[in-house]
Amino acid sequence: MSKTVIVRYRTLPDGAADNSRLIKAVFASLAEAKPDGLTYTSYRLADGVSFVHLAQLDGPQNPLAELAPFAEFQRDLAGRCVEQPVAQEATVVGSYTPSGIGAAHA
Repeated sequence: MSKTVIVRYRTLPDGAADNSRLIKAVFASLAEAKPDGLTYTSYRLADGVSFVHLAQLDGPQNPLAELAPFAEFQRDLAGRCVEQPVAQEATVVGSYTPSGIGAAHA
């Protein structure tokens, strides 16, 4: 069964760049590992300090939990934040991705 999780938080101004660096390391690790059953996107919002992560899991296991860079990202996340992460499961109402769109950005 598929599950969608959205996580939102706001970092301290001096923690945003480090947070972005750590997120990019997670995506580099995902590019190497190529885990099945995961679609993952991370956004840095226009204010420069708010982040949103969207994960779609096709099974009970979360492949992110097995990645060392993800553990490093989570290690001091609370210390980088003004607003702590809030994770919520979500139900997809609709989705559209044209062919060839949606490639990861570094």
